[in-house]
Amino acid sequence: MSKQITIGNLTLGGGAPVRVQSMTNTDTMDTRATVEQTLRLVEAGCELVRITAPDVRAAENLYNIKNELARRGCTVPLVADIHFNPLAAETAAAIVEKVRVNPGNYTDRNTGRTHWSEEEYADDLKRIGDKMARLIDICKQHGTAMRIGTNHGSLSERIVSRYGNTPEAMAQSAIEFAEVCRQQGFEKLVFSMKASNVKVMVQSTRLFVQKMQALGMDYPIHLGVTEAGDAMQGRLKSAAGIGALLLDGIGDTIRVSLTEDPEAEIPVAYDILQAVGARITQPEYIACPSCGRTQYDIQEALQRIKAATAHFTGVKIGVMGCIVNGPGEMADADYGYVGSGAGKITLYKGQQIVKRNIDQRDAVDELVRLIESDRQN
Repeated sequence: MSKQITIGNLTLGGGAPVRVQSMTNTDTMDTRATVEQTLRLVEAGCELVRITAPDVRAAENLYNIKNELARRGCTVPLVADIHFNPLAAETAAAIVEKVRVNPGNYTDRNTGRTHWSEEEYADDLKRIGDKMARLIDICKQHGTAMRIGTNHGSLSERIVSRYGNTPEAMAQSAIEFAEVCRQQGFEKLVFSMKASNVKVMVQSTRLFVQKMQALGMDYPIHLGVTEAGDAMQGRLKSAAGIGALLLDGIGDTIRVSLTEDPEAEIPVAYDILQAVGARITQPEYIACPSCGRTQYDIQEALQRIKAATAHFTGVKIGVMGCIVNGPGEMADADYGYVGSGAGKITLYKGQQIVKRNIDQRDAVDELVRLIESDRQN
C-alpha cells in the first residue's frame, strides 16, 4: 500500500479510494471557459482537475480560476500541468494544490550528445536538484503536492544514453527525481509513467514500483495511457493499461485520456474501477451470451433489468439463459434471473431459489421487489 498524502481537501493513497481526474482543454487565459468546464467535470464525478500552465501568465491566471471556482462553491483541488518552464511551475505551486512536472523538461535536450561519464552523469543530477530547489521550497511552504510525470516521448538524452528509450529508462528517470526530492526533504510526491503504448506504460510502471519499493519508497501512483485516442480504441487501451495495474494492486489515481470532451473521460474511469473491483459506484451484471437453450429474449430482459435496477449501487445481478450453467456461472451474484422454460424465469437470492417459473412479463418487476424488500429489512 502506498503512503497517503493530501492534495487540498482530498486524500490520495494509503487506502483512500482510487481518485478520478481529468484535464481541461480550454485556454487557461479564458477564465470563464476554464471554470465552466471544471464545474462540468466535477459534476460528472471528477475529483482532481488538471489545467495547463504553459507560461507564467497562464500560471498566474490560475489564481483567478481558483477564486471564481470558490465563489461558485467548488473546492476541487487543481493541478497545474507544466512543460519546459520552471518559473511557471514555481508560480503555480503557490496557487494550486498540486503541480505536475516532467523530468525530461528539467534536463538538456536535443544536444546530439550520446555519452556521459559517471562524473558528468552525477553532475547533471546535481544540476537538476539545483534547478528544482526553489520549486520544492515553494511546495513545502504552501503544502503543494507534486507529480513527477515521466513520459515515454520526452526522456532526457542522458537517460536514453544509458538505458535506451525503454521502460527501464522511464522508471530510472522517475527514481532519480524521487531521490532529488528526498534529498531536499520533500515527500509529498505522486509518480506516473505515461506512454501511448500500453505495454510500455504497464512495464515501466511495474518496474518503477519494484525499484521504489527496493529503496524503501512508497509514493502514490497515477495511472493513465496517454494519447489513447477516442471511441472504442481509446476506451479499450485505457482499460487494458489501467486495469492491468489496478489488478496488480498498483494505482491511487487514474486519468483516462480521450480525444473527446473531458467530461466523457469520467464515466469510463468509473467503469474501469468498477470492472476491477477497485471502486463500486453502480450495480454489476453477470450475463451470459445465450445459446439455443435460452427460451426467452435475454437481450431485451438484460436492458430492462439494467434500467430498473440502476439505482441499486453495489448489487450484483446474474442474468442467465438457462439452468444448465446459469446458477454456477453466477455463483457470486447477489440475485439471479435465470431462464427455466419457454418464457419462464426463476429468481435466485444468492444460490437459493426464491420464486420459480415466473412469467417473463412479470419477472423484472418481481426481481426489483425482491431487492427492495431485502434492502428495507
